[in-house]
This record gives sequence, structure tokens and C-alpha cells, in this order.
Amino acid sequence: MNEIPNTNGTVVGAVKVWLRAEGLAVFMASVVLYRNTGKLWGLFFILFLMPDLFMAGYLINPRIGAASYNLVHTYLWPVALGAACIFFGRFAPLPYILIWTAHIGIDRCLGYGLKYDSAFGHTHLGLLGKAPQT
Repeated sequence: MNEIPNTNGTVVGAVKVWLRAEGLAVFMASVVLYRNTGKLWGLFFILFLMPDLFMAGYLINPRIGAASYNLVHTYLWPVALGAACIFFGRFAPLPYILIWTAHIGIDRCLGYGLKYDSAFGHTHLGLLGKAPQT
């Protein structure tokens, strides 16, 4: 059976499963690489939820909330910073970057995608929460 793409800007079916699986893979790889840094796990657990502080933008309005949330929940920044660290031979920030990518990965695995500015629950991976009553 062929899957028909959604026209509302979200993914469905097997594509959604693949994107969530990618998130799990990033999370697992980040955790394994973090283990190899020799840093304490307490640091990992303390900083793991730090990116979610950027949800505070929703206290202002959904547009600012989505922008601030998406700013720290995209792989763009940690990958760019990690590449720069490796290129310049500055490895001290890498454990923190791995915590950041682990957070993004588990969020994606759980369905917390990048946000649209209409509402927190409107993500590129679908709607969060209960399905609307019809």
C-alpha cells in the first residue's frame, strides 16, 4: 500500500518512524561517545534538560516560543560547534555538545519535533498530545 504524504506540513507513516528512529540513533551515539569522554554522569544528567529552558519563550507568545525552542533543538548548532572544536583541536566543549545532541535525539525519538509558531504541540513530526475529538 502506498503512503500518501500529509499536506499539513507534518510527516506520517514510515517516514515518521524513520525520523524517530534517527533521533534514537543520535541519542544512543551521543551517550556512547559521552561515556568515552570520561566526564561524570552527574554532569550529563544536570545539563540534559537545559535546552528545554528555551521553551520559556512560550510565556511571551507562540511565535517567540517556537523560534527560541527551534534555535536550540536543531542539530545545526551542535554539529557546527563540534566540527569547529575538532578542526581547531579544542576538545573540551565536546562533552557538552554530546549532551546537547543526546537531548535533541531523545526529543525527536519521542516525537517532539521542531515547532511551528501556531502552537507548542504543532511540530514537524505531527501533533503532540491527544488527537482532536471529531
